[in-house]
Amino acid sequence: MRSVARIASLLLTALMLDIMGPASTAKANTAPTQGYWLVGDDGGIFALGDAGFHGSMGGKPLNEPIVGMASTPDGGGYWEVAADGGVFAFGDAGFHGSMGGKPLNEPIVGMASTPDGGGYWEVAADGGVFAFGDAGFHGSMGGKPLSEPIVGMASTPDGGGYWGVAADGGVFAFGDAGYHGSMGGKPLNYPVSGMASAPDGDGYWLVGEDGGVFAFGDAPFLGSFGGPHGFASAFEGIVATASGNGYWMPLADGGVFLYGDASYQGDASLIVNSRSYMVGMAADLAPAAG
Repeated sequence: MRSVARIASLLLTALMLDIMGPASTAKANTAPTQGYWLVGDDGGIFALGDAGFHGSMGGKPLNEPIVGMASTPDGGGYWEVAADGGVFAFGDAGFHGSMGGKPLNEPIVGMASTPDGGGYWEVAADGGVFAFGDAGFHGSMGGKPLSEPIVGMASTPDGGGYWGVAADGGVFAFGDAGYHGSMGGKPLNYPVSGMASAPDGDGYWLVGEDGGVFAFGDAPFLGSFGGPHGFASAFEGIVATASGNGYWMPLADGGVFLYGDASYQGDASLIVNSRSYMVGMAADLAPAAG
């Protein structure tokens, strides 16, 4: 359950967004993009821009809340993953198995898909990684000491490796994923909440719950929302554009902030109800038809 502090923070977020608008820092950027999806902890999907709606778990029974999502490379489908490891596939996303109903030492906190959409990984808070379909297992932090829990993961462009990121900003690289630095052992105003890979796999971004962005390798720093603004514990992750010259950052209340060549396609800040909150985002990066 969310703490009183988190709820208070999100109430402040909602009030500030009502005044500022959900992406006031970058709405002037109107470059075309395919669109993106937001997913709530209740399984509801919000398809924005050109991203298609292919179904959701919204309004259906769940054993545990949804904690993340990933999309297929052609944008024709997506997966939702729950804290108990259950995976729900929609559109042209295939179901390749899950940890649902199987014993877990710690809850699942995120997922990533392979480049061809033929498989996916789940990552747990203890660093355990579970591979399905054509996703290869390249190692994990499962059973190894962690200063803070794992909060997310990202995969390399060829699917030959992946990174896990912890709440303290520590980054753990496996397979052909290169280590380019981290925030581990460095002061943070708020915990890290997610990461994204640069398109060429030679860098990555981390994002804090306050909207602070940390760029490593060849991932460019294009701006952040970190600082004393009252949005503590609200940002739920970061998603890169196809070019790697921009990124979106979703808020738990459905707002979307964007930088670089990321374009604003709408948000769910006026749709999200008091019984759910956003936990993830995926972008439709498929090439435009024609």
